[in-house]
Amino acid sequence: MSTRSTATLNVEFQPLTPDRWSDLERLFGERGACSGCWCMFWHATRSEFDRLGSVGRRQAFERIVKSGQITGVLAYSDNEPIGWCSIAPRETFSALERSRSLKRIDDQAVWSIVCFFVDRSVRHGNLMIRLIEAAIRYAQSRGAKIVEAYPVETEGHSRASADLYMGVASVFRAAGFKPVKRKPRLMMRYIVEDLHSQLT
Repeated sequence: MSTRSTATLNVEFQPLTPDRWSDLERLFGERGACSGCWCMFWHATRSEFDRLGSVGRRQAFERIVKSGQITGVLAYSDNEPIGWCSIAPRETFSALERSRSLKRIDDQAVWSIVCFFVDRSVRHGNLMIRLIEAAIRYAQSRGAKIVEAYPVETEGHSRASADLYMGVASVFRAAGFKPVKRKPRLMMRYIVEDLHSQLT
């Protein structure tokens, strides 16, 4: 399948609600996104993540989605799901809350972007920044004031797609995020009150 630029596509964004679960399944495919993760990496302990396996992770994430919990935003083109961005209040990601390298820097209420998955056909078509912008708008609509992210610094070097599941720092910078911590892992924040000036 050839790569398509999203600049010419009519892309719409919707929160992942229980009735859209089948769309996420279709996007993730038989491999369950990356190696059967089913976007459970930051929702489970490492031992639980390994024990569940791909099938168990799918079932676990389906339960989360169908409970009505906020989980993220889907991108669609011609009614087909083409991209995913996981965003929710930080405290809903239990593994993130336990992380030593990404521990909280203060007691501010933040929403966290922890994962992207993009259909192979649009993987180099600038969909990531549009997903970030859609995720910010969604978080703002739910009362968020700060959006936090933990992307990878590529520094001009090529990286495997699986290594970039938390996003690319340069794309977050283009979306208006600023670094708030660099070691041991990069942490960036976006002040949602600046939404209008950044996205118009």
